[in-house]
Amino acid sequence: MLTSGTASVVLAGLVAALKLVGGNLVDHIFLFLGAGEAGTGIVELIELETSKQTNAPLDKVHKNIWLVDSKGLIVSSRKESIQHFKKPWAHDHEPVHRLVDAVNKIKPTVLIGTSGQGRTFTKEVIEAMASINEKPIILSLFNPSSQSECTAEEAYKWSQGHAIFASGSPFPPVEYEGKVFVPG
Repeated sequence: MLTSGTASVVLAGLVAALKLVGGNLVDHIFLFLGAGEAGTGIVELIELETSKQTNAPLDKVHKNIWLVDSKGLIVSSRKESIQHFKKPWAHDHEPVHRLVDAVNKIKPTVLIGTSGQGRTFTKEVIEAMASINEKPIILSLFNPSSQSECTAEEAYKWSQGHAIFASGSPFPPVEYEGKVFVPG
């Protein structure tokens, strides 16, 4: 179960990552893999902080936050069949079933995993994030590492050393093309 402390740590990590990529929370598009209560708890805190920074109402902040669950992108055509806590993030958009397709269509700057499904940030997904963003922010939050969405090594190598990576699991530093990357 997600605690407010966990969501706070994720928000702090995002704020730190933004110092490396630029912009404020409102300038970024977030795609979450994992739309359970843990993921939506983090989303709520990101939205509250974004709203606070910009004085924008929450419904305006919603437009930059997208969620993917086991059936695909949370979209309005699914509103009747999804749990109540997912409904606020159901966007008017065509159904998208695969994560890589969601990345290519939504073009997120931040990819956050809270799914507990190990290795779901595949090479194809990380490469898509790197093709869209100069410095993609990739947060693979699930712990233990066997259930982490990707490893630090995968994120750095598949993004050719461009990813800003943090995780909920401990990963050792990664050497890639003569540089050492230390995951957050």
